[in-house]
Amino acid sequence: MSNIESQTIAYVRDTMIPEQAPPLTESGAIKWLRENLFSGWFNTVLTLLSLAVIWWSLAAIGPWLVNTVWNAGSLSECRRILDGTEGACFAVINDRWHQLLFGFYPSDLYWRPVLALVLLFVALAPILFTGLPRKMLWFSAAYPFVAYHLLWGGSVWLPISALLGFVAGGVAFVLVRKINGLAAIFASVLAPVFWWLVVAGPFDDAMSSVLPLGLDFVRSDRFGGFLISLVIGVTGISLSLPLGILLALGRQSDMVFVKSVCVIFIEFIRGVPLITLLFTASLLLNYFLPPGTSFDLILRVIIMVTLFAAAYMAEVIRGGLAALPKGQYEAADALGLDYWKAQRLIIMPQALKISIPGIVNTFIGLFKDTTLVVFIGLLDPVGLSNAIRASTDWQGIYWELFIFIGALFFIFCFGISRYSMYLERKLKTDHK
Repeated sequence: MSNIESQTIAYVRDTMIPEQAPPLTESGAIKWLRENLFSGWFNTVLTLLSLAVIWWSLAAIGPWLVNTVWNAGSLSECRRILDGTEGACFAVINDRWHQLLFGFYPSDLYWRPVLALVLLFVALAPILFTGLPRKMLWFSAAYPFVAYHLLWGGSVWLPISALLGFVAGGVAFVLVRKINGLAAIFASVLAPVFWWLVVAGPFDDAMSSVLPLGLDFVRSDRFGGFLISLVIGVTGISLSLPLGILLALGRQSDMVFVKSVCVIFIEFIRGVPLITLLFTASLLLNYFLPPGTSFDLILRVIIMVTLFAAAYMAEVIRGGLAALPKGQYEAADALGLDYWKAQRLIIMPQALKISIPGIVNTFIGLFKDTTLVVFIGLLDPVGLSNAIRASTDWQGIYWELFIFIGALFFIFCFGISRYSMYLERKLKTDHK
């Protein structure tokens, strides 16, 4: 027995073998290249073809970018500086950047749209990042009125009177909710409408006569460039999401009238091109307004763009609602929650989480569709590029302007996309 134990113990190692570095082919960049680019003959061929295309593109574009001219007063001056060599003339950006960004906004008032953009990020911060103090949401709610006053100017009492309309709606909802929930909803809509139609004008006139405060007024026809794209895009995005949620819920409603209205609206908007709606806002809407009524063109475009995006948003959210298992609705019923509490606490958060990719896709599409306003006379970046190319100084220049415009849109759309990916990772609560 002792012989067997001694033979067994003799095979037990009593010292640890030191760790050795993995082979070069199984670690680092070489491993990544083998697994992702050269994992098989087909992937190897695709990789080599892609490298050839990249090399050919860089060989063609590289010298054009390297020989860039940044300071010149015209395209002909750029060509004299280049002296026959191929090169980009980004001097047009250096010369006309203010038009591409602000349109014909007064140059001495550029600080106002810049401040409005900075405050936009401040207002979005507590909405996008939950770690910030919730009290900042008060500024987020007031930001649309602050931004309007900064961009258009005029009497400070006009946005204040508009804000008081929403306050009146909230007060009406709280007071009537104790009597009837449906009546409270109608009261919350009728109270601000009554305020804006009847009280807001006299209130603005009275306060302006007593305490005239305000900024220099800027007409809407001075707006242009990336400024008008941001105004239309951000406003459309902000309004289309809540309106799309209501349309999605209305389409699933048991009330025949509400469901029919939502279905007809959604199908009609989805069946009509956006450019048709923009022409309607630009030309035909005035025929249905009382004589002498002045309805700002930018406001008309914002309304049409918002309605267009809301119809697509409603279908995206309806898909998220349809993807929820029936047990979630049954769980809400088991907890004794009414319809609106169930939607707010259980159903809608999960539906929105499922719909994040579709919602972001709609946001990005809406922001890029703002370039269509060029067809109704608003000078967005594309429209201003046409005006710049029509001038005698820069006639014949193309790529530089469109590269700059594309880079601006890419920065904003890429930022929206990256935030959506961050939000998906944060809200991913599935069991692993």
